[in-house]
Amino acid sequence: MIKSINLKDKKVLLRVDYNVPIQDGQVVDDYRIKKTLPTLRYCLDHGASITIISHLGRPKGVDENLSLSPVCDKLSELLQKEIIFSEDCISDKAFVTSSSLKKGQIHMLENLRFHSGELTNDKDFSRMLSFHGDVYINDAFGTAHRSHASNVGVVDFFDEHCMGLLMEREIKYLIDEIKNPINPFIVVMGGAKVKGKIELIENFLNISDKLLIGGALSFPFLKVKGIDINSPLLNNEDIECAKKILSIAESINKEIILPTDFVTSTTLEDIDNIDIKLNKDINPNLGCFDIGPETTMHFSQILSTAETILWNGPLGVCENPYFGTGTQQICRIIEELTNNGVISILGGGDTASAARKFSQSEKFTHISTGGGASLELLSGIYLPAIKKLENNAK
Repeated sequence: MIKSINLKDKKVLLRVDYNVPIQDGQVVDDYRIKKTLPTLRYCLDHGASITIISHLGRPKGVDENLSLSPVCDKLSELLQKEIIFSEDCISDKAFVTSSSLKKGQIHMLENLRFHSGELTNDKDFSRMLSFHGDVYINDAFGTAHRSHASNVGVVDFFDEHCMGLLMEREIKYLIDEIKNPINPFIVVMGGAKVKGKIELIENFLNISDKLLIGGALSFPFLKVKGIDINSPLLNNEDIECAKKILSIAESINKEIILPTDFVTSTTLEDIDNIDIKLNKDINPNLGCFDIGPETTMHFSQILSTAETILWNGPLGVCENPYFGTGTQQICRIIEELTNNGVISILGGGDTASAARKFSQSEKFTHISTGGGASLELLSGIYLPAIKKLENNAK
């Protein structure tokens, strides 16, 4: 834990996940940056200097369009503090800057992925990164499911290392609160693909009191149940996965609650033919783009009985204003329940984006900053970056 390390006069190498959207040289969503501020302030308040490392996008070599310079400017604005920026993460100039930092100063390095050694977890690249500090702190939950140099390899070169406050919070809610939830524990799942979520669904079948599935994720389950639903997202592999999950649910006497109606149209662009159809009235010529009002009401009634809620995945094509009502209403009922004392835990990625779009995100108990990382952790997969920190601490 970060609070077990004496940071006074230490040089901290801090791995964060500042993989944020940038348009015209400006950060357009600073949510992930803001979530790291408690760790940054903790380090500064306890007498450390900080060198920050992160990646941005998927560059193939140096790409000025994926420079972290705009992120540095945004962080400086949020902290109201000057930040030194180095244009290469392993240049002699960058090493000199890191070694010369005084207490309270912050130094940000350029995009780690400008060097191929980051993705390959190259030992020499890891060692060079370690020259920037004498304490390593990982607060990049969004990359914790990857085995890269900056979150796995580099740990071997530090005697003192730990998770940051954000990483600790992610583990608290995505592991501890889920393993021992306050019941009733209701899980809401959406999104598109079944295959990537089969372990997650199986896990929650065993520990949740109710499992609600909406969005395109519900399509293969409905297909198995004989609903004549059609979608380019449907495939035989997902249908077989759905059969397996429904069989498991039946064997443990657990009901999977699925939509009973949808907002439909011929295409996403055809707003003139938007309609609400019960499952029995759906035909292969219609696209199901949002859960319908009957489903929304039913889901809301079940959620109102919860003490703990986990929500992962939108329930419709919520980026389209005509097909976002179901996700919006479920988001707002979860927000309202949170205000009344219910614990609400939201997955990252599209779920986090929907929460920020339709509600005040700070109202929820916890919104994860990791999409793939949160999915794997909730599925019971222990993440490489977390495992490395814990193993090396022994």
